[in-house]
Amino acid sequence: MFKDKVTALLEGALAENQSLFLIDYSVTPGNKINVVLDGDNGVTLKECMAVSRAIEHNLDREEEDFSLEVASAGATSPLVMPRQYTKNIGRKMEIRTAESSFEGILTAATEDAITLEWKAREPKPIGKGKVTVQKKEEIRFSDIKEAKVILKF
Repeated sequence: MFKDKVTALLEGALAENQSLFLIDYSVTPGNKINVVLDGDNGVTLKECMAVSRAIEHNLDREEEDFSLEVASAGATSPLVMPRQYTKNIGRKMEIRTAESSFEGILTAATEDAITLEWKAREPKPIGKGKVTVQKKEEIRFSDIKEAKVILKF
């Protein structure tokens, strides 16, 4: 019953801000509530606080003791939802599938797949040496084992 109430409050808070979406949510048997959010334009501290308050201010600590943690998905966290790929178009990604690994620029994201592009050095068809070629790979979400944004500093 406690988890149902928290779920309803969380859904209400997310309905107020359509740019936010849920990445992970759990309520442990000890009433520790963990919420991880992401947003189409990132997540600000103010947005995390608003979601936290929407939950916390509607629960009675006299009824149930609980702890609450609302956080944004970390910059190095793997992407888990198709909606996260859309906001990362144009960024360098590392994608692992069961068969291989790819590193390149995310150029497109549809409901079913992503498109990754990169340059590779390959032997010339005739003669010695190598030539730079543009590679492109469409990868279905169902094939992706792990996807991370590569950060440059």
